[in-house]
Amino acid sequence: MGLNVLDLFCGCGGLSCGFVQAGFNVILGIDNDKAALNTFQKNHKKSKAANINLADDDICEQIEDIISNQEVDVIIGGPPCQGFSLTGPRNFYDKRNKLYLAMVSTVKHFKPKAFLIENVTGMATLYGGEVKNKIVECFTELGYNVNVQVLCAADYGVPQIRKRLVFVGIRQDLGEFEFPTKLRTPDNYVSCEEALSDLPTLESDLGTEEAEYGKAARTDYQKKMRKNSKKLYNHVATNHTEEVKSVIALVPEGGNYKDLPPGVGTSRKFNEAWTRYHSKKPSRTIDTGHRNHFHYKYNRVPTVRENARLQSFPDDFIFYGTKTQQNRQVGNAVPPMLGYNLAKQIKKYIMEDNEKK
Repeated sequence: MGLNVLDLFCGCGGLSCGFVQAGFNVILGIDNDKAALNTFQKNHKKSKAANINLADDDICEQIEDIISNQEVDVIIGGPPCQGFSLTGPRNFYDKRNKLYLAMVSTVKHFKPKAFLIENVTGMATLYGGEVKNKIVECFTELGYNVNVQVLCAADYGVPQIRKRLVFVGIRQDLGEFEFPTKLRTPDNYVSCEEALSDLPTLESDLGTEEAEYGKAARTDYQKKMRKNSKKLYNHVATNHTEEVKSVIALVPEGGNYKDLPPGVGTSRKFNEAWTRYHSKKPSRTIDTGHRNHFHYKYNRVPTVRENARLQSFPDDFIFYGTKTQQNRQVGNAVPPMLGYNLAKQIKKYIMEDNEKK
């Protein structure tokens, strides 16, 4: 019998994808982004999807109506991070910051064996750690041993430097959770080239939403991404003007706006502006706009599929909506490969308990 997962703030389903890969059943995904929820539903055909307000007082009753009498073994989610984000307004009283209380109320109601919350690293130190400590305190009072750690996705095989704060709570009778052992170190991180070099270059045309690969997979990572996919999806280039392409061409591999000549690219001057990926290194953190980063070799921004690869989405995971919506879905997601490693570790604690009974 499988273990059931409830995914709050599911987005397009990156974290759910990792849990499914680890053998869990995701019975319900909840989000208020209709385009992301559509992508979630089409890629998680065995799951239900619901656009309901997690701030509602009767949220647990609404969830029960959808899942009927199914047991909830794990609750996962990434509450919206706008208020916590280092780039957003640092307002503790932002109502979006309070949405973590939806996690608290659902855990209190359904009493799962474990829960997982993912958010930006800025939450760890925000207001002297007050937000982080409040979350730990809430769940400890509910009977969970809570462990908190900043994880880097690249340490778990994702070709991207993406750091996130992760809370994992295990019911106190099941023990103390230990985060999974790192699989890689900076000297053997999966690089952009290892992740992307088999994809069409799109130098002569912009590509189509569904296409042929045209090349064989060259690396273990590419083979893993292509395992269940015969076709290539979401690999369409942005139609840049010649002027923009000429500016991008001036940025060296691994460089950014600081490498541009005086007076060029002055419209964007911040750390991530005009950044070209490095072929031999993981990418920078994939964001929701995808307008500041460039392919390590070609003079364009990465396609939705290229960024999905850098997030560790398998190629048979297809994104729906406008290109802007697809980019937002990819950028907001938890890398499935990171989710998979966390899910496997959580599963150990639950299965050990089941074997004792």
